[in-house]
Parts: sequence; C-alpha cells; structure tokens
Amino acid sequence: MLIRYVRMTFQKDKVEDFLKIFDESKEQIRAMEGCRYLELMRDVNHPAVFMTHSHWLSEDDLNNYRDSALFKTVWAQTKPLFADKPLAFSVESVVVV
Repeated sequence: MLIRYVRMTFQKDKVEDFLKIFDESKEQIRAMEGCRYLELMRDVNHPAVFMTHSHWLSEDDLNNYRDSALFKTVWAQTKPLFADKPLAFSVESVVVV
C-alpha cells in the first residue's frame, strides 16, 4: 500500500474555488483503479493550506491516476490557484500500532 500526501497552499481568495474543484472531482478520484482512500484536510492555523491524503494499492496505480485525463483536468484547474509550490510525497507503513 502506497500512502500519498500532497500539501497545497492556496491564494486566500481562491480557497472556495479549490473546494469546489475538489468536491466535483473527489468521487471520480476515489473510483480510480487502485485508490482505496481519499481525504482532504485543512491546517487548523492556516486556512489556505490543505493536504490530500490518499491510499493506493501500488505506485503504478498512483502513476496511472497521475497520467489520466481526470488528473490533468483537475490539475490544470487547481494549479493557478496556488500561492506556493505544492509539496508531494509518498510513504509506506513500517509499523502500525
């Protein structure tokens, strides 16, 4: 299982635009082959900072999503809303307690 985090900082006046894009695309993302979990989180101290947290069966599944028309469309709509470069990283569980 691959766990993916993407931290995004938006222009303050573009947050609602991003939330609309996410709301309109979340079910399609969840339906992508290999996607087992998708969550959107918001920084409690910085309301224009969000993080997506997703689980993928494999890196290939994540890459297939990233190469999809859905991702390209969503990313093209989202990218102009950023106030800073997004940070993305993939991890795997080592110990679960």
